[in-house]
Amino acid sequence: MGVSRQKAAQNHEAIVAAAETLFRQRGTEAVGLVELMATAGMTRGGFYNHFASKGALVDEVIAKAMTNALANLGAALDASREGGDDPLDAQIDWYLSPEHRADVDHGCPNAGFLGDAPRLDDAARARYTTGLTANLHRFSQAVQEATGLDEEQAWSHALALFSQMAGALLLSRAVASTDPELSDQVLTAARQDLHTRAHHS
Repeated sequence: MGVSRQKAAQNHEAIVAAAETLFRQRGTEAVGLVELMATAGMTRGGFYNHFASKGALVDEVIAKAMTNALANLGAALDASREGGDDPLDAQIDWYLSPEHRADVDHGCPNAGFLGDAPRLDDAARARYTTGLTANLHRFSQAVQEATGLDEEQAWSHALALFSQMAGALLLSRAVASTDPELSDQVLTAARQDLHTRAHHS
């Protein structure tokens, strides 16, 4: 008896969810299909019922993560605005928080997949680039609203701010287990500097 469409869809989502977690934790190249399918609660043979190749899975994982990130960014900016907080400052505080540093599995994929991006195949790298660009444009809109800069100036300022945010987050994560004090200092210093510069071009 075959698997129902509903069960097949659930299995597909389970594979994608397991893959995203493992890829974020260790990188796409370090995760094999046996481990991946075991994490999803299935056997290796079932993988090819859902994906033609591991590359196709990576492509879908990246696309899903980046789409979700854009939705989450928009929701966070809207929530800050509705709560009377400055959306740009609130985004900086969240991005460079100890909580986000620890949330490798569900944090920002723009930074989370940054190390993998140059080694992805063409399709997945294009997905990453498209998603990153969309997220940067949404962030740039928040910068423009907060600063009154024109569109071109806001875009340039957003690139500078987000580059520092992503870099500081990754540096902080890199030393979190070996030098927690340094890890905290990286977050604090970057956060303070960004708050100083965020509303000024």
